[in-house]
Amino acid sequence: MLEVRNLNVFYGKSQALRDVSLRVNEKEIVALVGSNGAGKTTLLNTISGLLRPTSGSVEFLGTRLDGLAPHKVVQLGICQIPEGRKLFTDMTVGENLEMGAYASQAWKRRRETLERVFQIFPALKERQRQPADKLSGGERQMVAIGRGLMSSPKLCMFDEPSYGLAPKLFSEVLEVIKRLREQGITIFLVEQDVRHTLEIADRAYVLENGRIVLEGKGKDLLQDELVKKAYLGI
Repeated sequence: MLEVRNLNVFYGKSQALRDVSLRVNEKEIVALVGSNGAGKTTLLNTISGLLRPTSGSVEFLGTRLDGLAPHKVVQLGICQIPEGRKLFTDMTVGENLEMGAYASQAWKRRRETLERVFQIFPALKERQRQPADKLSGGERQMVAIGRGLMSSPKLCMFDEPSYGLAPKLFSEVLEVIKRLREQGITIFLVEQDVRHTLEIADRAYVLENGRIVLEGKGKDLLQDELVKKAYLGI
């Protein structure tokens, strides 16, 4: 579904990604793990069209993404749930959700899609007229995920969904992610919480200093000595 080949990305003279290659197959949960500053968000922003690579390519369902505007990437079927949620705090929950359906085709189906979001997050239906800045951290994460789903994505990319959440709430988010995969949505999950992420991932990649240094099945990487030492404290 998603194919990244030999991607190189710079911020000015500083190189953030070095020859990164990975793939995400349909209906998989694929994880990208690594420490702060490894380049994880840079990769997501490049896939989404927010950053331009210096070289390499990104393909989604056979279409080249590198060079496309972000709204075109969304129209092709990719959504990104950003780190820190990035809600419009002066708008209501309902208005935030509708912003996710901004693309013309999604806008036509927004009422139907909204009902599906409310099935996943019943609490949001009760709070749809509530200002977003009055929500708890867990509720804000629900809105951020729901807003992404309003675009009817084929591939949903999560950037650090554990950010600012208690462990119990993050576990609930991971359960939602598994449910989305069961509904046919492919997941690309970027996280610092290595243990819990690898437990649910079909496959995973480890990113260090802008390079992919390991790849394999999620549960296999949990047993890898480098992962144990560097990320699990074992």
